[in-house]
Amino acid sequence: MKGTALSAQHVVFGFGAHSGIDQAPELLRMAQQADREGLDIFSLSDHPYLGERLDAYASIGFVLGRTERIAGFANVTNLPTRPAPMLARTVTSLSALSGGRVVLGMGAGGLWDRISDMGVPRLTPGEAVDAFEEAIVLVKKLSGGGPPVTHRGRHYQVEQIEPAPVAAPPVWTGSVGAKSLAATGRVADGWIPGHAADWRSERYRESRPIIDEAAASVGRDPREIRTVFNFPGRITDRPLAATRDGDGRWVGGSVEQWVEELTGAVLEHGASGFILFAADHSTPDPVSLGRWAGEIVPAVREAIAKENG
Repeated sequence: MKGTALSAQHVVFGFGAHSGIDQAPELLRMAQQADREGLDIFSLSDHPYLGERLDAYASIGFVLGRTERIAGFANVTNLPTRPAPMLARTVTSLSALSGGRVVLGMGAGGLWDRISDMGVPRLTPGEAVDAFEEAIVLVKKLSGGGPPVTHRGRHYQVEQIEPAPVAAPPVWTGSVGAKSLAATGRVADGWIPGHAADWRSERYRESRPIIDEAAASVGRDPREIRTVFNFPGRITDRPLAATRDGDGRWVGGSVEQWVEELTGAVLEHGASGFILFAADHSTPDPVSLGRWAGEIVPAVREAIAKENG
């Protein structure tokens, strides 16, 4: 199997899905279509307290087994319900089985009323972020080979556990608050702005500097931490008079308008990835996915390559 290019320099394009049990065949068809048409990644939401939803990690493993190039990730992993040592085993196994076609999306946990319904002890927001940063560190410790790991943290303890002889996948977070953003800068490899905020939003302008400053404070190059945008919108046959609404949010437009917007996002704002969703933040329909993969993405890639020489 051939792994997808997910280096820090490669701009990634994918699609996102919120798939119910009865939508499993459609999810597989869309992932295989995206794989054939050259998309880099697909993402699945992770809400294990919703019985009608497919489990994210079971689904990712299944889809990776039926595709050849595309990578998969949970957007983002519901960490409180998936303890870090076991999560490390899951993602390194998926990486080994798929030829490296996995990204670890990480979140501190948002819907605590539902999370605690699963029997998970409720954490305060501060505790949840501490556990989130510690989990990322521990997943990386339990990857890449080396001597047995003993870790005695505030939230996780392991004794003499052998790391998997497989590198940890890239870790992209869904950080929102200042403390979580700083943790992303210190230990993660990418950031997915919350609430589908994009490069023109106040949320992005205020949040990205926190990541960069935290990265620099521990000797990291902030440019190594990619920003990947969940990006909902309509792909229309004709140009729209306005591609953004009164609040400045992208609503969509023609293929040409998408290409112009995304090319500018990469070249002028440092964007390094886009995950397509429908305008209502749901799974894109197959026609839109085909236009995204077959028309918009190749044109953006060509424009970026031309500009970069």
